[in-house]
Amino acid sequence: MKHPADKLIDLFTQRGDEAYFGEGVSQTAHALQSAELAVAEGAAAPLVVAALLHDVGHLLHSGGEDIAERGIDARHEAIGSVFLASLFGPAVTEPVRLHVAAKRYLCATDPTYYDSLSDGSKRSLALQGGPFTSEEAANFIAAPLGADAVRLRLWDDRAKITGLATRPVQAYRLLLMSVLESDPSQT
Repeated sequence: MKHPADKLIDLFTQRGDEAYFGEGVSQTAHALQSAELAVAEGAAAPLVVAALLHDVGHLLHSGGEDIAERGIDARHEAIGSVFLASLFGPAVTEPVRLHVAAKRYLCATDPTYYDSLSDGSKRSLALQGGPFTSEEAANFIAAPLGADAVRLRLWDDRAKITGLATRPVQAYRLLLMSVLESDPSQT
């Protein structure tokens, strides 16, 4: 029987070469760049795994690359976090679930953030509800793992560099296995 870490890697092998929603990188390149940024900032292992897998919902739904351009929010963060919850605890699944909300939070709290978004992120923001109100922003950042979701979001935004060299997805196999096996909520 295949290890769950290998099944996750297989998702990238099967669908990861697909374009990343109007950006100049593939799904896999985006995931790897996000994970590399997390590693470079010294994030804990579960948050590195969350960075790697934050857009796994895009690999699971079949809405196509142009889904946002067609005015549809695929809710990839919900799809991904539900899928990952059978494998990981909240330290991985909550930042994944909240990374879209973190964009809405940052748009509400940082006056320069919106202008830093790619056109694709701006387009999806409108579908995702736009910036939070002040009350929504305060509730978001006070939530458990809200700050981790913000860190993940910032890596997500920066992980769109065409041609950037990264380690292959298989290089994360041992980390995936370690987090899968060390999560006490999954025993």
